[in-house]
Amino acid sequence: MSSVAGITPDHDESVEQGYFFRTFRERLAENLPAQEILTRAHEEVLSSTRLPMAVEFLATELKHTGRLSSGFARLPHYFTPFQTFVVAQAEDERQRLTMPKALEILEKEATYKSGTPLPAGLFVYQYETIARNRLGYDSGLTAVAGDPIYPAEWRGYIDLIRRQSGVMEFADLVYLRSEQYVADVRRRKPGFEPPVPPLFAAKEGKIAKASKGRDPLFLFAALQRQLGYPEVPRFKTREDLGGRFEALQNKVKELESRLRMLEAEQRGTFDPTQFGKPDLFKDDEDKK
Repeated sequence: MSSVAGITPDHDESVEQGYFFRTFRERLAENLPAQEILTRAHEEVLSSTRLPMAVEFLATELKHTGRLSSGFARLPHYFTPFQTFVVAQAEDERQRLTMPKALEILEKEATYKSGTPLPAGLFVYQYETIARNRLGYDSGLTAVAGDPIYPAEWRGYIDLIRRQSGVMEFADLVYLRSEQYVADVRRRKPGFEPPVPPLFAAKEGKIAKASKGRDPLFLFAALQRQLGYPEVPRFKTREDLGGRFEALQNKVKELESRLRMLEAEQRGTFDPTQFGKPDLFKDDEDKK
């Protein structure tokens, strides 16, 4: 089997996992209790997969321990170490990662696996997840290496990345294990045989070579644009949050104004001029 090709995960399981993580995230946003969500979810997912039993176990574990990650950890034959790691980080109050964002990360990972995933694409996605959310390279990459999609050559490479993070540029680490690097060296030294097999195709190597000396986020973005690598969910920008906060403040002021109007009307002291001109008449006044 080619080191670049890897192992294809079970399609049905990946599809159902993606659905489960998305549904879980959406219902948390509706302020439904996690225990209630899990109780309902096991009846919705496809019964021909193993996910319903896994969800039932998660519900029981959450009830007893109050932690979702312990349920993931106790099902290592079903949930990967990286999935467990991401959920555990979301439950850690010291981390910036929230549970909705963690579930979105796992949803996109499962969606990618439901297609024709490459170890290279999955690894870059998981590495970017760790980098963007500052989850810690040592424990994070240890969890990444436990994914069964990675054959022995990839596990050795991921361990090397774990030890070299902060020492070598990520672009160099990709380029030096690519088919493009082998081709470049053979132009200077015909007959060159690499000491370890390339893990990235020539396209990845070419993009990595062009990204040397730049922020690795540019490399991630280029791989996503050029090769269709999955995108890691991102936090909202400060500007977006600021705009939402301003809109919320305006809404609160509007509700306070309406409340004062109702109170004045009940007391029989309502005077429209105290509350300014209603928005309803603004357009008519502007036209005069």
